[in-house]
Amino acid sequence: MTEKVAYLDSSAIVKRYVYETGSEFIRAQYNEAYLGNFLLSFHVWNIGEVIGVFDRAHRQKRITSEQLYEGMGRFSNETARLKKISRIRITTLSESILESSWDIVIKHHIYVADALQIISAIEAGCNEFYTGDEKFHKLALSSGLNSFYLG
Repeated sequence: MTEKVAYLDSSAIVKRYVYETGSEFIRAQYNEAYLGNFLLSFHVWNIGEVIGVFDRAHRQKRITSEQLYEGMGRFSNETARLKKISRIRITTLSESILESSWDIVIKHHIYVADALQIISAIEAGCNEFYTGDEKFHKLALSSGLNSFYLG
């Protein structure tokens, strides 16, 4: 049997650290990964995007400096912990992934980071794709991914 691999886009990752619609679902997925029931996956680009979300919330004064660094620290520590126990697959930027993403950018007129995530999820053999972005969810579905919109 093939192991379940769940791809998290940046909006899904943030739900782990900021309570909003879909957070309980993502927390449950992380718990399942810790239990060894499946792998989580995301692209290295998502790391920068998640940090950018924390930074934007801080600049907009939605979170304090303490909350900014706490959130980034929790994300970093948890990612390292999951990597250490082999329960996360982080895709790096390769020439083949970048080249494959170009067709999606042109076809769907989207930002290259989103195209990288679609290709990365496909390349990683992800069985499920989680996102909090409805437009991105529809794109993932049209790209053949088993996508779940988290709200």
